[in-house]
Amino acid sequence: MVNDVIQETEGHMKKAVEALQHHLATIRTGRASTGLVDYLPVEAYDTTMPLNQLAGISIPEARMIIIQPYDTTTLRAIEKAIQNSDLGLNPNNDGRLIRLNLPPLTEERRRELVKLVRARVEEVKISIRNHRRDAINDLRDMEHEKMITEDELHRAQDRLQELTERYGKELDRIGADKEAEVLEV
Repeated sequence: MVNDVIQETEGHMKKAVEALQHHLATIRTGRASTGLVDYLPVEAYDTTMPLNQLAGISIPEARMIIIQPYDTTTLRAIEKAIQNSDLGLNPNNDGRLIRLNLPPLTEERRRELVKLVRARVEEVKISIRNHRRDAINDLRDMEHEKMITEDELHRAQDRLQELTERYGKELDRIGADKEAEVLEV
């Protein structure tokens, strides 16, 4: 019973870390990355789809992304999605594919992106602490209903604290790596 609560909590924490990694991949750095546009929502075929399902995305140069739609009728929709996104990129459409040239980031923009990374990491840390709190509340309820002993409750709380600290350190590492990537000139 206690192990189930701890395993479920660890699963939630893992998903939070994965979500952070996915989100940080969309933050622009000095060099091109497919993660920047992979999941960009595009209105096509009367529905919203991620860009990676509509086109092949490649990086021929360090500061260029090429998007080649599987169906050229979606070219305008893809171009519109890029223009409406917060990426700040201007797509070059030649009728067959879209080229995205990534201009170098200014120092001011780099600082803004670092703040964004730190804020997102902190949000996920709060999420992890909330998962710990919820698990502890569940365990306290179990103890109150005499399903587990007080000693089991304390051991479980210690294990949850260790989990929280381990994932907190992992989040710090992921955030520091992304900050270094953003600040790299």
